[in-house]
Amino acid sequence: MTALAWVLAGVGAIVLSGLAALVLRSRRQADQLESLLLAADERLERLQRQFERFVPADVVERLTRTGDAFTPERRQVTMLFADLRGFTALCDRLDPAVTVNILNDYFRHMTAAIAHHHGHVTEFVGDGLLALFGAMESNPWQARDAVLAGVEMRAALARYNATLREQGLPELRFGVGIHGGEVVAGVIGTAGLSKFSVTGDPINVASRVEGLTSTYQVDLLITEDIRRTVGDQFRLRPMPPASVKGKAEPIQTYYVEPGG
Repeated sequence: MTALAWVLAGVGAIVLSGLAALVLRSRRQADQLESLLLAADERLERLQRQFERFVPADVVERLTRTGDAFTPERRQVTMLFADLRGFTALCDRLDPAVTVNILNDYFRHMTAAIAHHHGHVTEFVGDGLLALFGAMESNPWQARDAVLAGVEMRAALARYNATLREQGLPELRFGVGIHGGEVVAGVIGTAGLSKFSVTGDPINVASRVEGLTSTYQVDLLITEDIRRTVGDQFRLRPMPPASVKGKAEPIQTYYVEPGG
């Protein structure tokens, strides 16, 4: 082999060695980048799961996917209020840890029933909750969905009460009020603390209707507006018109009978 050939061979070996080193380094960098991306995805998923404990999952999904801050808008929304009966007195008789466990399990069952019918819980207040249907996206069946959710909540509470009886714990009773109307929906609050919710007169009416369940000793009431929308899909019993705070005229409500 000539001197030139030896030189060319040496140069070629050096080039090949350099290319091999570059390829190896690139692979290592790619592996490191992939590991970093996987770790970032895992952290993001953990953060999203934690965030969903405080904000409805649909809101979290929309914010992480598009960054959409939910521009406030007027929407036709159906609201469901639920509140436990006599739970404050029950708290005084039970160990605090037992009380919290009972309440958390109750909320878990109720939230599942609501989510099953396309609603989401926007807030818990003491032993009460507020769920919205049609607030984040249009839902022409929102009134029916809300009533179906209320019916399923009733069944879920009966099953949960059976579990409480087996554990020697007192059973729970609730009242559910459902009403719909045009409200302003959006993220409400401050930079430090905010939530997706609605505001307007219909939400006050829904709260008053929930309160009437105690007056009439029933567990699930809907308003005339909801009755007109759902028609004869449920077995309803009209209740006496009632005067409520903030309304000049008495409001008509209907009891959603079991098995209806």
